[in-house]
Amino acid sequence: MQTTRHPRAVQMLGMSTLSFTVCFAVWTIFSIIGIRIKQQLGLNDTQFGLLVATPVLTGSISRIFLGVWTEQFGGRRVFAVQMLLTAIACFLLSKVTTYEMFLVAALGVGLAGGAFIVGVAYVSRWFPKSEQGTALGIFGAGNVGAAVTNFGAPFLVIAFGWRETAQIYSAVLALMAIAFYFLTQEDPAHTARKSSGEKPVSALEQLAPLKNMQVWRFATYYFFVFGAFVALASWLPRYYVGAYHLPLATAGMLAAAYALPASVFRALGGWMSDRWGARAIMYLTFIVSLVCLFFLSYPETHYTIAGIKGPIDFSFSLGVPAFATLTIVLGFVMSLGKAAVYKHIPVYYPEHVGSVGGLVGMIGGLGGFVLPIAFGALNDLTGIWTSCFMLLFLVVLVSTVWMHVAIRRMELRRHPALAGERSLSDVPDAPLARSAD
Repeated sequence: MQTTRHPRAVQMLGMSTLSFTVCFAVWTIFSIIGIRIKQQLGLNDTQFGLLVATPVLTGSISRIFLGVWTEQFGGRRVFAVQMLLTAIACFLLSKVTTYEMFLVAALGVGLAGGAFIVGVAYVSRWFPKSEQGTALGIFGAGNVGAAVTNFGAPFLVIAFGWRETAQIYSAVLALMAIAFYFLTQEDPAHTARKSSGEKPVSALEQLAPLKNMQVWRFATYYFFVFGAFVALASWLPRYYVGAYHLPLATAGMLAAAYALPASVFRALGGWMSDRWGARAIMYLTFIVSLVCLFFLSYPETHYTIAGIKGPIDFSFSLGVPAFATLTIVLGFVMSLGKAAVYKHIPVYYPEHVGSVGGLVGMIGGLGGFVLPIAFGALNDLTGIWTSCFMLLFLVVLVSTVWMHVAIRRMELRRHPALAGERSLSDVPDAPLARSAD
């Protein structure tokens, strides 16, 4: 295990973060061009939800394989190849015309989402354990690519058209792949393994920790803090256009206002996790999220009360400023939670960052696939715009209860004397590779 920061660690972190930002921008491209495609093909909300969610499916499933391959072949090569393949798929996207072919092209574009686990495994090798939370938080701030797309893509679509926008994204990603390969080095662990002639850990050994329920609990947290982030980054432009009747450019900027803090403050979340422990940050994330989602879930409602002097009418609704403010706060705490989840992994599973991180990332990414489809279906079934936030409230509530019960059982088993003496969120995190919770 690395005990000091490598001299070139900051440079490798910078290139990885920039590459991930470009990948994430490509991964969420359908949040903007999908609205034009919806209008062009006359899609309903369920079909639109499937379209924007399809890239997330590939990006999610590919993470577990890319994580294993990164451990075996090194992040530098895997990252560069992954970006080049995605750039090709993004260019081909601009050539299709039918809904079915759009879904196929979206599967290829979705490979961009696999960049995250490649970067996590690569970046973590350059830093000591005490700095990994901060480093991975900075890398994870590449989620800001969603804000780049929500802010910039509408203007590209208006100026050039959605097909040309896809081609521009393809070219930028291809150039990024080339720059990354020539401006980075293999990580120290991979270099040392090659020098010693040691064989890489087999895929079967890499996947061994996945039998632990603890890993799946981390994945459940990530289903919300990351999966719901991706889902909302893709869904909010449609929400603003439909629920508030805003023009596309305005909707994109407001969605970017959500995605920006949900991305850039991930670095702060990493630092806070290093400073106070990932567990405390997860409690903060879930509690604040529940409050925000309660108000976001409440639909526009009109009440009539039989008063003493006759009926009394009043109503409740969130205007655009209040709604946007709540989404920004939600995005902020989600960014802290994303960093906190990945702070756990190199601490608890230092020799299996790729595979464990890949599974957690896959489940989280699947949230970004399942949730937009569920949002669209709920819209079509209930006719209530806020139904998407009702669903997220339930997801967070279940995750919070599971986390608290599991932590209490785990800590009381390890330290029975602590029962009733202090908050379990204050107990330092410690490696528990064989935890059954």
